[in-house]
Amino acid sequence: MSLYCAQGGIDHEFSAAQLRAMLTASLEKLGNRQRVLVVPPDQTRAHSRAGELTRYAWEHYRERVKAVMPALGTHAAMRPQQIQHMYGEMPLELFRVHDWRNDIETLGEVPREFVRNQSEGLVDYAWPAQVNRLISQGGFDLILSIGQVVPHEVIGMANYNKNILVGTGGREGINRSHYLGAVYGMERIMGRAENPVRNVLNYASDHFLNHLPIVYVLTVVGRKADGGLAVRGLFIGDDVECFHLAAELSLKVNFEMVAEPIRKALVYLDPEEFHSTWLGNKAVYRTRMALADDAELIILAPGVKEFGEDKTIDALIRKYGYYGTPETLKAVSENADLANDLSAAAHLIHGSSEGRFRIVWCPGSLSREEVERVGFEYGDLATMMARYRPEKLSAGYNHIAGDDVFYIANPGLGLWAHASRLGKGK
Repeated sequence: MSLYCAQGGIDHEFSAAQLRAMLTASLEKLGNRQRVLVVPPDQTRAHSRAGELTRYAWEHYRERVKAVMPALGTHAAMRPQQIQHMYGEMPLELFRVHDWRNDIETLGEVPREFVRNQSEGLVDYAWPAQVNRLISQGGFDLILSIGQVVPHEVIGMANYNKNILVGTGGREGINRSHYLGAVYGMERIMGRAENPVRNVLNYASDHFLNHLPIVYVLTVVGRKADGGLAVRGLFIGDDVECFHLAAELSLKVNFEMVAEPIRKALVYLDPEEFHSTWLGNKAVYRTRMALADDAELIILAPGVKEFGEDKTIDALIRKYGYYGTPETLKAVSENADLANDLSAAAHLIHGSSEGRFRIVWCPGSLSREEVERVGFEYGDLATMMARYRPEKLSAGYNHIAGDDVFYIANPGLGLWAHASRLGKGK
């Protein structure tokens, strides 16, 4: 087990040239590799800088890179223009689409007893370690898993083996991991590198992935004082050490403790990145521990046009809505369609305020009727954009028309909390 790069700090700002140099030096330490697969995130993680790191890896190995497979999870396949925008001038024929419903292999199962113990008895099932067949059967001598470590609602801290076991995982593995995290309670998980979901994935890595030549390339990205983004850290290795180091830095960079619970929050979702509530509910996940009881959360979402990235999940969201944990658990127990798609059920739990605060969605292309039918309040986007003018706001508190409004320009870059809610459920 090796650590090839561990550079960074809360005030670091690595240039593109430095990132290229650190990655290239690390790849040279790996020796001669002839068949390389790169597994980066998709456009929903564009701020990770994984796009350019993928291109640097291709420029280093050239024809030895045989394929690039974005870790889509349940997301829609990337369009050619999205690939070019994120990865730059790379051959489109290199890119493969991960089919999470069909093109997978189950390498083994994490025992039911282990999962049950990790969940404190809340779930009672084994967990299948599933990956895309390209990973398990492609004959690669290097699999570069590239991505960003940042607080995450399902697994505490994003990336590391999640990129493989969920990002290129199968239907059952994705469903059961998401449901485990939701039932256990995301406020007991977010911002924690070790938790039940991560422990299940680590068990799977130790028992079922050790024969694969996986090297992890992990960034930590933070917001600068001027609102821009900076890479604060780069960690490269083939075991959990690089993840723990990245997670430690991410907590310092991406975790913001607020002095008082927020009464009114305004979150903007970049239309290039957020097209669905499936993704856009990061505005809910990442702020919920900072919001006061009866707070108002306003989500400005000009690019949002659907609920689920996947048509089946979109239909389930429309059918059951975001009505909280008790209602969702009841629906799972009574309805086979939701019971067979536990990641959708988990998302319905994640996206609900549990009746604790108001959520006002202002989407670009969903109607009032559609939004209200799933349990949210509706706000007219044009009216709200004119009222709040997000392009004029700074991160944190802004005084607008007699209100103190806490503004977040991209919820995917952090986690906000007040000490009173750390570790609490709902």
